[in-house]
Amino acid sequence: MAVTLDSVMIALRTVKDPEKGRDIMSANMVHDLKIEGDSVSLRVTVRTPVRSVRETLEQQVREALVTKAGATQVNVRMDVDADKARITPDKLGIPGIKHIIAVSSGKGGVGKSTVSVNLAISLARQGFAVGLLDSDVYGPNIPTMMGVDDTPRARQDEKRGELILPLEAHGVKVMSMGFLARGDQPLVWRGPMLHGVVSQFLLKVDWGNLDYLVIDMPPGTGDVQLSLTQLAPVSGAVLVTTPQEVAMQDVRKAILMFEKVGVPILGIVENMSYFVCDSCDKKHDIFGTGGGQLLADKYRTRLLAQLPLAAEVRKAGDSGAPISIKSPDGIHAKAFAELAKLVDQEVAAAALSSGTESGAPVVNIGKF
Repeated sequence: MAVTLDSVMIALRTVKDPEKGRDIMSANMVHDLKIEGDSVSLRVTVRTPVRSVRETLEQQVREALVTKAGATQVNVRMDVDADKARITPDKLGIPGIKHIIAVSSGKGGVGKSTVSVNLAISLARQGFAVGLLDSDVYGPNIPTMMGVDDTPRARQDEKRGELILPLEAHGVKVMSMGFLARGDQPLVWRGPMLHGVVSQFLLKVDWGNLDYLVIDMPPGTGDVQLSLTQLAPVSGAVLVTTPQEVAMQDVRKAILMFEKVGVPILGIVENMSYFVCDSCDKKHDIFGTGGGQLLADKYRTRLLAQLPLAAEVRKAGDSGAPISIKSPDGIHAKAFAELAKLVDQEVAAAALSSGTESGAPVVNIGKF
């Protein structure tokens, strides 16, 4: 069957715009269409930056042209329509950074840093360019968890002056006060000094081109959090909690703080949701149950993940090789990989004016 313009048009009309439900021809998403013999090339513009949606749509276009139009070779270029996506511009023109994700808890000891490092690594493993900023200047744990212990170098930039070069580990660029303030000596700093450090880490670090900068926030709702939201266009916040009421009290405060400063809440991660005993094979709700879902329902956001209390996750973080690196095919790493996909979807959804929910499932990794 010869490939004709009519057959190509008919085939493409069977492919639907994932957002509006119209076929991609009627939605004016097809451009630069060329037919040469049995080869078809075209460019498809989409509104969503979500990678999985683009990949699915591209596959549908290819299958339609092969099965319905008889093409033997299909060349598809997928473009994001930046005008329609309306991505928020940088407040301070932070060079090269597309999206900033704040991982916060409101309370210490709930596994926020564990979520931060595994989220960053999982995004990097999915092909994104990722940076990880440890903004907990009082208790920087990221160097230990990422297995990096070195002193960053600096370079001179003609326009921006002296820039700090972040260290790299597990495919992620990393910056932390732990690289600059060695040993166990505490930092006794007040608000203005903290604001200066946050500004330096954002503007005076040579991050290069990043799809995501994941920021591991300090506990609470203090100076660092406010400085970050004032200085940078935070794409959204991921809130980490345990199911217990004491942890959720502080997370509620963090949610309200982000709402007041106009930062979208991407969702809730319920960490240490349960523990499965090796000997009795029984699931134990050590910190209670259902807290993460209650938070998500109350603040009309989504429960992104329910992660168990697991010794291997803790040991991996202590060793400097987080579980997403140490056991990349294991059940815990897969849960973080799924969390990264959901966060990517939520960031894109928050950037769109429609605010359409993606409807993806909660990650509950079950028995381990």
